[in-house]
Amino acid sequence: MAATDPIRPIRFDPDAPLDPAAPTTTHEWYQDRTGAFSAGFWASAPSTLSVQYEEDEFCLLLDGTVELTDAAGRTETYRAGDAFVIPAGFAGTWRNVTAVRKYYVIHLAKAPADAPRP
Repeated sequence: MAATDPIRPIRFDPDAPLDPAAPTTTHEWYQDRTGAFSAGFWASAPSTLSVQYEEDEFCLLLDGTVELTDAAGRTETYRAGDAFVIPAGFAGTWRNVTAVRKYYVIHLAKAPADAPRP
């Protein structure tokens, strides 16, 4: 983007096309220059995934039902219309009880410049 290009808002498309040949569809509609902040659309068929979040994620379910179960076995259920945050460090299971469509916003915290590197 040139310095003279205007900065414009980004409208999320509730009718984002799905890939009928794939079990999931992702449309990333925005990523900042650092790569630490992104937003978009995700859809998936019913499935169960083991997850380990390094990022914070805000979700708004457009369709479907999701069950998140943490490492201690506690389960939360979210349905179409629900909004929720999955904090960095969450480990457990993401289960799409039904086909799911969601908007997401992800923030990946950067380590401080003086942090020791592995």
